[in-house]
Amino acid sequence: MRIRLRVNGTERSVEAQDHESLLTVLRDDLRLAGSKNACEQGECGSCSVLMDGELVCACLVLAGAAADREVRTVESLGTMERMHPVQQAFVDAGAVQCGFCTPGFVISTVALLRANPEPSDAEIKEALAGNICRCTGYGKILEAVHRAAGQRV
Repeated sequence: MRIRLRVNGTERSVEAQDHESLLTVLRDDLRLAGSKNACEQGECGSCSVLMDGELVCACLVLAGAAADREVRTVESLGTMERMHPVQQAFVDAGAVQCGFCTPGFVISTVALLRANPEPSDAEIKEALAGNICRCTGYGKILEAVHRAAGQRV
C-alpha cells in the first residue's frame, strides 16, 4: 500500500506492506536511523517518536496507521552545530553513554516538557518509565531533564 505522511515537516510517500511498522518505514525506507529498533514490543522506548504531537513507540504503530499524520523523529530537533535544548542538556549532564537509548529519551523528554515545563523528580521518572537504558543508573538522565526544564522546547 502507498501511504502519505508528513515526517519532520516534509510530505513523504512510501510503499509499505500491511504488516510493516512505522519504525521500519522510518529506518529502512526514509533512512531516519535515530529511532532505534531494540525490543519490537514497545517496552524499551528506543523507537519513540511524536505522532501528531503524542509520544508513541514507532515499533507498535502500523505504517498504515501513520497515513496522513505528522511524525517527528529525533532528527527533527536539532543538528550537531545547533542542538535542541534537550539534546544539549543531555550532553551537558553527561547523560549520553553508548547513545542507543538516547534518541528515545530525548523525544520522551521533549514530550514531557511540552506538557509540564517544570516536572518534579517523580513526574520525570513516571514520564520516562517507558524508556530503558542499560548503561547508566539514570541519575545523569534525571539531571539532564532538570537542566532542560523551563526552556522553550
